[in-house]
Amino acid sequence: MRETLDRLIDDFHERSLPPLLPRDADLPRLPGKASVVIGMRRAGKTWFCYQEMQRLLGQGIEKERLLYVNFEDERLLPFSTQDFQLLLDTYFGKYPALREEGAFLFLDEVQRIDGWDLFVRRVLDSEKLDVVVTGSSSRLLGTEIATAMRGRSLTREIFPFSWAEFLRLSGVDPEPRTFSSRARSQNEKLIGIYLERGGFPEIQDLSADLRRQVLRGYVDVVILRDIVERHGVSSITALRALIRHVMSAPATRFSINKFYKSLRSQGIPATKNDLYEFLEHLVDAYLVFTVPLHSRSEHVRRVNPRKAYVIDTGLLDAMSLCMTRDRGARLENLVFMHLRRGGHQVEYYLTKSGAEVDFVVLPERRGARRLIQVSWDMSNPETRKREMTALREAMRELRIRTGTIVTWLDEDLSDDRVRVVPAWRWFLED
Repeated sequence: MRETLDRLIDDFHERSLPPLLPRDADLPRLPGKASVVIGMRRAGKTWFCYQEMQRLLGQGIEKERLLYVNFEDERLLPFSTQDFQLLLDTYFGKYPALREEGAFLFLDEVQRIDGWDLFVRRVLDSEKLDVVVTGSSSRLLGTEIATAMRGRSLTREIFPFSWAEFLRLSGVDPEPRTFSSRARSQNEKLIGIYLERGGFPEIQDLSADLRRQVLRGYVDVVILRDIVERHGVSSITALRALIRHVMSAPATRFSINKFYKSLRSQGIPATKNDLYEFLEHLVDAYLVFTVPLHSRSEHVRRVNPRKAYVIDTGLLDAMSLCMTRDRGARLENLVFMHLRRGGHQVEYYLTKSGAEVDFVVLPERRGARRLIQVSWDMSNPETRKREMTALREAMRELRIRTGTIVTWLDEDLSDDRVRVVPAWRWFLED
């Protein structure tokens, strides 16, 4: 193992860092705390670490002071808890002065190694190391970090490219001073590409067929590595059926009971508890997100189904051989992910008459709640009336003065209480 570690350290220091598109995020840093970067596989966590490395190099930090280890490198297998110390011994054996000067340690996909948290906590106390860890699991944010790191970490979530990042990738300024006719046309064209292609960095320049193949591969890796291997799932057929169901009906209320009955009718074995756990695993792996009903009653929130969303609309396109082409649902999924990237807590709302409003954005501290409805096309008078009625009912019942309807291309700013705005513009302004 020592020879392997020695070679990996030399390889990293000899090769150049790749060119990259800077992400709209920074790495939280505080002395004595580890920086934790989490998100779905292939969302850009490693390249975000490269971005931080480039920032350090730009400050005059020598590359030898950076140590990067990817624990998905097969050359490290088998890697045990004891090998963490061997890694440090090998590194400081090559650069002994850095034990006193200090170094920057990047541990990529470290959740694969048992005992990683004990090692990180120890080196934070005993070594002059600035530690960054990445992982493809929300549990790094929740249970594992809270119990293992004991307040010794700061977290940054990384998602596929946002709309603003996608524009920069396309050579378009995401912060124009005005929206000219040319800028509007350009944005309207590009958001159609963004909705279909999605924001995963690796697939941006691929052909449509190859892109879909790669994205389907992402889902397979999540299933096999982040769920089956990590949690010991044996009912893979039921798990895949659950994923297909969510992908086929994004932005809709999902009932475990109804889905359980559907599986039974197909002869697919699974218990309700299995399905609840599977959904939890999908959320843990950042593939799926769920949104509860907005209510003051915890009982009402618990007994009503949650709405399910997928991390990227490109996955919806890749998985939809015979599935949904519901453009409104895809647009709603896109709006949800914009809110999720911003760290907003959202819920959906049912009015007393049973009308649904897609998002209640909960306030931070003393802020006010916001209501957001999503509609693909408002040109049909019946559609406009339905969406407006639902939103205004919610505004009255929740005592919220204004609301927003996010559309594909429609815009209407004539009402000072209900604003109708196209998604491409709302993403940039929100």
